[in-house]
Amino acid sequence: MARLLFAITLTVCCLPLLPGVGGLLTSAFAFLPSLGLDEANFSGWRDVMAWPGLSQSLWLTLVSGIGSSLLATGLSFIILQATWQTPFWQRIARSLPGLLALPHVAYAIGLVLLLSPSGWLFRLLSPVTGDAPLTWALVQDPYVIGLTLALTLKETPFLLLMSFSVLSQIDVQRLSMVSASLGYNRASTWIKVILPLWLAKMRFPIFAVVAYSLSVVDVAMILGPNTPPTFAVLVWQWFNDPDLSLLPRASAGALLLFLFCALVLLGYRSIEWSACERFNRWQYTGSRCTWLPGKWIWWPVLLMPLLVIPTLLMWSFALRWSFPDWLPSRYGIRFWEQELSYIWALVGNSLLLALISSTVAVICAIGCLERTCNYQQRSLPSAIIAIPLLVPQLSILFGIQVAVYSLPGQWHVPTTIWAHIFFVFPYVYLALDGPWQQFDPRLTQTARSLGVSAISAWLRIKLPLLLPAIILAWAVGASVSLAQYLPTQLLGAGRINTLTTEAVSLSSGLDRRISGLYGLMQAVIPLLVFMVTTYLSRAVQRRLTPNQSGYMQPGAKNNDAVYQPTQHKRA
Repeated sequence: MARLLFAITLTVCCLPLLPGVGGLLTSAFAFLPSLGLDEANFSGWRDVMAWPGLSQSLWLTLVSGIGSSLLATGLSFIILQATWQTPFWQRIARSLPGLLALPHVAYAIGLVLLLSPSGWLFRLLSPVTGDAPLTWALVQDPYVIGLTLALTLKETPFLLLMSFSVLSQIDVQRLSMVSASLGYNRASTWIKVILPLWLAKMRFPIFAVVAYSLSVVDVAMILGPNTPPTFAVLVWQWFNDPDLSLLPRASAGALLLFLFCALVLLGYRSIEWSACERFNRWQYTGSRCTWLPGKWIWWPVLLMPLLVIPTLLMWSFALRWSFPDWLPSRYGIRFWEQELSYIWALVGNSLLLALISSTVAVICAIGCLERTCNYQQRSLPSAIIAIPLLVPQLSILFGIQVAVYSLPGQWHVPTTIWAHIFFVFPYVYLALDGPWQQFDPRLTQTARSLGVSAISAWLRIKLPLLLPAIILAWAVGASVSLAQYLPTQLLGAGRINTLTTEAVSLSSGLDRRISGLYGLMQAVIPLLVFMVTTYLSRAVQRRLTPNQSGYMQPGAKNNDAVYQPTQHKRA
């Protein structure tokens, strides 16, 4: 069964690359017989290179992508060194699912309503700044400060969640004890000893953050500059050009975006190798006492989403809200009554896509993990999960779109579901990899020695113990599916509308009440999914341990895990 599921996973996660790469390459070199372009040429590339503002657009992409990735990685490491294996970390771990449940689009819309010149934050500061709105803003600013800030604060919880399983595989406690005996303080221990190990095991999650930040479209359309936009948004605008003869320009831009991301990732890997392996003298020389910020740096990551939700809620009920009033002068439900019937249809489409894609992704991930445990093969699963994480969505999806549209019939529904599974699977796999590695195989081995079959031992022992992690991994996959914009917009051919596609479309409108309403609904649905799945996960955990709650001590291996009672229930 594990081999069959692994073969299905290969089909789902690798097969889209064939039409994706083929369609992208043929259209990038202007070979589209259906449009009368029968000879390959470089016209698309010439149009891209001649576009005014191309270098500035690439520079904005580089600044926002690399800047937000480095800041998110640095924030995650500082938070970990200040809170790991402390009671404060347990509070952080419990809040991560809720932070991850907030989609990027809803987060971006909330920041627009919060940080724009007439936003709620500047209304609260009006006694200091004056009664007139400010002339500068962090929204759509030409220096991509707002976009970089949003991506940094939104990607930090993801890196913290991935670090939970990574640091559980590193014996942090023993390394800290040995370093302390040599005179190193906590900050120096984390920088010189744990940082190289952490970076090596966090390579794929950091790569995913870098690739997403460089190729993001929906958040950049809302928070990024317009003249010129970031390169991914510029390529998206080329795709939407009604003149199909200009399609090679868009394809060449998508291929250039892919090469640009690959070059940046290669540069990051070279810097990591140089700093941690080649020129690593800094790890054992220098001062033994170093200072890093404390746990207070976690509060901006937590407080910004907590401010976004009330802002969306307030604007969705506001009828009149003049600047610089702190609160609306008139409230009403007119916009809710106007949009509610249409919103329910969007919610149904979004939940159906999330249900199918997340369920299929969980089944495929379990099959891959079981094959890994049974046959000790890790290279293929790592290669599989790297593909959707590292390839820019815009590049691969446009190639798939070109290939699908050349087929007879209507394929927008199955291809949209397929694309959601393609991008949901890596996150589900990463969420399950840690619990699967921490499972003690001696439990099923003991059952097998008592005459129980392999399937019965898995169903009666391993599945119940890992069921809480499976439920939460399903919630992670559902939240990723609910936040997908490009797969639904490109492959759905405009016939599949979800909350995300409508929220992005309406975010550029003039009515903030409508934007707040759709942003709020897009934020609430994933949050409700996480609340339900968290309750189910804890109920299953309490059934497994009815008399006490506990956690696997971070740093313990599979065979020497320490179960310690604690007053905090693990999410």
